[in-house]
Amino acid sequence: MTRPDGDWRAFSQNLVLRALLGFVRRLPYHWRVPFMGWIASRVVAPLAGWDKRVEENLAHVRPGMPKDEVRRLMRAVPENAGRTLIEIYSGADFKDRVARAPLTGPGVAAFEEARAAGRPVILVTAHFGNYDAPRAALFAQGHPLAALYRPMRNTRFNAHYVEAISEIGQPVFAADRRGILGLVKHLAKGGIIGILVDVYANEGSDVTFFGKPAKTARSAADWALKYDALVVPIYGMRAEDGLNFRIVLDAPIAHGDPVEMTQALNDSLEAHVTEHMDQWFWIHRRWNVKY
Repeated sequence: MTRPDGDWRAFSQNLVLRALLGFVRRLPYHWRVPFMGWIASRVVAPLAGWDKRVEENLAHVRPGMPKDEVRRLMRAVPENAGRTLIEIYSGADFKDRVARAPLTGPGVAAFEEARAAGRPVILVTAHFGNYDAPRAALFAQGHPLAALYRPMRNTRFNAHYVEAISEIGQPVFAADRRGILGLVKHLAKGGIIGILVDVYANEGSDVTFFGKPAKTARSAADWALKYDALVVPIYGMRAEDGLNFRIVLDAPIAHGDPVEMTQALNDSLEAHVTEHMDQWFWIHRRWNVKY
């Protein structure tokens, strides 16, 4: 039976990616990570249009940025994305690398107090640095958490991607009705959950990111109010050596109006991205606009 063209395309994409990941994973970790970053920056980004997307997003929110800086970010952003991908696929090597990454920032004390009291905790992160570095570090330091992931359109790639993120720690739940139900049950029992905030949500709140409208899911705020959960923005910030991380917990988000809480989460991320522009995934259609 002949397969639909889309199925063959997905099959081919997955085959190429699996072969690439398999080859790169044979390299020593300290070579593997920068090499995958170089491939993503110099090969994948031009072919996939990632560099153009970075340029368009920056023009949308930072129209006055110097051209030299834009060109730098067109290479640096995909490089961080490539590093992140191979780190997630590096299993034990990645977990060993971040196991002792220090927990820093004004939210650490509140997080530890909530853990000691058995209070539910919602950790909100983003596609910044490496979004799985905090999860790996927290598991290693005795703070297991449940995570939510968005299934990828290529089901073949999604299958081994889920396997890779599951190796970092479980449970992980798909962002569908059944998965969200499982995640919320985990939270309601006094557990820790981790979610991403920087994805455009059609049914989200009308808030801003970098001064532009960016609909954002207010799930974190709604769940926090319903279950009296602590909400803490958390980031796996990449160190200057490109291999290590600092886990930053921002000040907790005060309970109040859900839309204002959601805006506060965006503001937290924006402040860190402003300081480290090359670590956020400017590849995303965060503002869902046509250029």
